[in-house]
Amino acid sequence: MEIFKYMEKYDYEQLVFCQDENSGLKAVIAIHDTTLGPALGGTRMWTYNSEEEAIEDALRLAKGMTYKNAAAGLNLGGGKTVIIGDPKKDKNPEMFRAFGRYIQSLNGRYITAEDVGTTVHDMDLIHMETDYVTGISPEFGSSGNPSPVTGYGVYKGMKAAAKEAFGSDSLEGRTVAIQGVGNVAYAVCEHLHKEGANIIVTDINEDAVKRAVDAFDAKAVAPDDIYSVDCDIYAPCALGATINDETIPQLKAKVIAGSANNQLKTSEHGDIIHEKGIVYAPDYVINSGGVINVADELNGYNESRAMRKVETIYDSLMRVFEISKRDNIPTYVAADRMAEERIESLRKSRNQFLLNGHHTLSRR
Repeated sequence: MEIFKYMEKYDYEQLVFCQDENSGLKAVIAIHDTTLGPALGGTRMWTYNSEEEAIEDALRLAKGMTYKNAAAGLNLGGGKTVIIGDPKKDKNPEMFRAFGRYIQSLNGRYITAEDVGTTVHDMDLIHMETDYVTGISPEFGSSGNPSPVTGYGVYKGMKAAAKEAFGSDSLEGRTVAIQGVGNVAYAVCEHLHKEGANIIVTDINEDAVKRAVDAFDAKAVAPDDIYSVDCDIYAPCALGATINDETIPQLKAKVIAGSANNQLKTSEHGDIIHEKGIVYAPDYVINSGGVINVADELNGYNESRAMRKVETIYDSLMRVFEISKRDNIPTYVAADRMAEERIESLRKSRNQFLLNGHHTLSRR
């Protein structure tokens, strides 16, 4: 992998390698774009097959956070960290404190949070060395478990997609098929049940299914049957890539709106569902409630303010649908365009400001 060529191609700003022999820390911080503000993105700990694979993952995820934060209307750029190691065996307090010192040395260019393989406790250890961390324990001013907030954002996004597909954002009497009933999807179910929607659920965890059936009078189906059920909305809330060659022909839903990341197996699948007239709520827009929530911690966490911001996911998706129609493009492309337009607009105004400032100085 030719790192500088890759960084130049996708316009990355910075790649930081962090090593601490005493604790075994080997980490890569990727900062993609800070036009809108400091880069915010979580720290992932994973057993990568090679250093190159770890670097590629950090770069890919950082760019994704630039788009996610921009589309969410946050004044934050995109970054991500990967720590190379087994989160079950290789963690120790010294590792996260050492990593915290590296974050501190970036002077606020990068702010981290928990991600796959890291926990609130790990963030608390980082917090001992730096304030540039979110998702810490509530006693330190954190927002706590983000799942209910993410779920609320997905529910609001689902209403926007219903408005686009059916002309009304009411979900009363609508049938929603939910794939995976973890913490986020359970919160979505709570809102749907309260509004009077019919809920169909599946999960490989039978206890999770039973919990949803008992609480929300949901109907349970086998994991492979969720794609073909009669429903208005298909909500992928577990693994990614469930919109693919096998599942698309089975879908009866007019809307795809769920919390899972990377729902499209490839971009071509986004083109196919667009041609079929299915309204797709791009995953990184609809599931941005969690990042909106932790971003509020940077101002001293205020729950009602955070929830008001999460509600704007509805407006962001309506804007995506508007761009999709305006430019005759699939919604996954429209979401990228919306993020890019926001970044480019600020970049231009900043450049103009600097240009004007330069002229003022030169006239003196």
